[in-house]
Parts: sequence; structure tokens; C-alpha cells
Amino acid sequence: MLADKNPQKTSLAELGEFGLIKHITQYFKLNNASSIKGVGDDAAVLDASKNQTLVTTDLLVEGVHFDLSYMPLKHLGYKAVMVNLSDVYAMNGEAEQITVSIAVSNRFPLEAIEELYAGIQLACDTYKIDLIGGDTTSSTKGILISVTAIGKAAKEDIVYRNTAKETDLIVVSGDLGAAYLGLQVLEREKQVFKVDPNNQPDLDNYTYLIERQLKPEARKDVAGLLKELKVKPTSMIDISDGLSSELFHICTQSKVGCKIYEDKLPLDPQVISTCEEFELDSTMVALSGGEDYELLFTVPIADFDAIKNNPNFSIVGHITAENQGLQLITRAGQEMELKAQGWNALKE
Repeated sequence: MLADKNPQKTSLAELGEFGLIKHITQYFKLNNASSIKGVGDDAAVLDASKNQTLVTTDLLVEGVHFDLSYMPLKHLGYKAVMVNLSDVYAMNGEAEQITVSIAVSNRFPLEAIEELYAGIQLACDTYKIDLIGGDTTSSTKGILISVTAIGKAAKEDIVYRNTAKETDLIVVSGDLGAAYLGLQVLEREKQVFKVDPNNQPDLDNYTYLIERQLKPEARKDVAGLLKELKVKPTSMIDISDGLSSELFHICTQSKVGCKIYEDKLPLDPQVISTCEEFELDSTMVALSGGEDYELLFTVPIADFDAIKNNPNFSIVGHITAENQGLQLITRAGQEMELKAQGWNALKE
């Protein structure tokens, strides 16, 4: 779908591994005082400080997690960083460093890798993150990207998944379902393009959805917003696999149940109209879509007044006793068992 407008192609074999690493990392600067030594030695050196260290990693595989027929490489680099930063922010922490390892086949020239790293660099500059290392190797097929993010948090600030309590309110940041619908729009246009390569897609009605899919933003701001409100979550997780799946993680690990209210799920108007067009149930899209990278957290019921009118957050339900299970309360007031139907990384 995306025409290659750059006729110049430089073989990665010409540069070699060390030449490639030097080339793609030459413009990265260190932003954090905790980064003592970045790229260029046997190992990075970090100042551990008095805080606790947070470490998370994600592997993205072509054909499984992304499709380069509609995912620009610059967007892919940016998104690969976001999915990791989101996990650090979900611990109520502050991300500071990343390592990036890639495996690429010989179908990718240097210019393609430059595009990928331009997205990684944009993410680093925007979120004030340091690239401190990684690895490059060859792949027999496609491209693989593994990013590890390192962050910090004071011991008393870290929020886990296993500490939700009965009567806690369940809160989400932002809105849900847009990233999944962006993927549906792109997949549809890909099929149209296969039939008629001269057909130019009209995506004006889906700009928000497509941006949420191709260039998501991690919610770095939530920790600060909550501190301003003097609210500390009792549990937290990021919404990567879908709201229902993430609720299962919190409820299972905290040994609690929950009630979620269908009419409280935050939906962008573009989500509602596109669900109607695709004949999809907007509630199922919000619950099971995934890749929103919003934060799902619980707060004590005493914090209701602090949260209720904040435009960044939506109270979608509350925590119940474990024996009550996970329930969705429909708009008609019926109770339905909530099912974890989100993304399964090991599904065929």
C-alpha cells in the first residue's frame, strides 16, 4: 500500500553490525542524570539511586504484531517504544532508559532502518528517554523488534496489580476501542488495495482511529494528574490486551470480583459511528479491542469526589467480593459474566 519513494538503497551488509549500530545511534543524546554511560561500551551504566528500579520488555514480530503494508517504519519505531513505556507508567513509575534490539532480513536496506530509528528517536525526545543499548542481527524472514524499558519509582509510590480492595472504584484514562477499529479500517483498505492498486483510500473519517493504532501515546501524564488530585491507586495495569483481559489480571491477582457498567465505558464519537458502519458492538470493541495503552486502575471509594469530574478519567465500575465474579451490567440493568476476550499472544 505504501509506495517506496526512496530509490536509494544501501545494503546493511556494506556497513556491518558495528557500523550499523554507530550509524543509527549517532544522533541519540542522553536526557537523564541516571544514565551514566549509554551506547558504545560493553554495557550501559546506570545510577541506581535511592529509588526502586522497574524493568519491562516487549517483543514485536512482523506478521504477528504489525503489518508493514500499512504500518510506516517510523510509526513502528515509535509504537515499539510506547508499548514498553506504558508498562512502566502502569507501575506508577517514571521511565528513563530503553534498549532496542532488532533482527532484520536482507530485504531491508539501511534507509528502512533509519526510518525505524527516526521513530524511536522521536519517542525518546518526546518522552525524555535515553537509548542506552541493544543488539542488531540478521533474520531469515521479516523484522523483529525487542525493546526493554527501565524506570524508577520510590518504593511507596509503586502500584501493583494484586492490591485492589473490595468497594474500590474502577477507573480508566482516556477512551477505549479506537485502536482496534483503526486496525479494522486499515485491514479493510488493504483488501481493497489488493483488488485495485490504483484505488486511493479515503481515511478522513477515521483519522483518530488510525492514529490510535499506528501512533499510540503512553500515559506518562497520569501519575502526575493523580498526585495533583492527592489520589494513589490501589492497583493499576495498562490496557494493551483489552479492558476485560486487564480486569481479569487485576481481579485474579487481587482475589476480588468486579462490576463494570456498560453505559460508563468511555467511547469516542468516531468509535461509535465506525462501529455502526462495521456492524460491530461498541461495548465488545471497548472491552476486547486492545492496544489502547490507556491505564486501568482502582482507587478507594473515598476518592470518588476527586476523580468524578476529571475529564481525563472515567469511573466504569467497582470492585466486589471474589465470589461475585466479574460482571458486566448492561444498559438494560442485566448482569452478564465478563469474558476475557482480548488479544492472546499465543493464539494460532
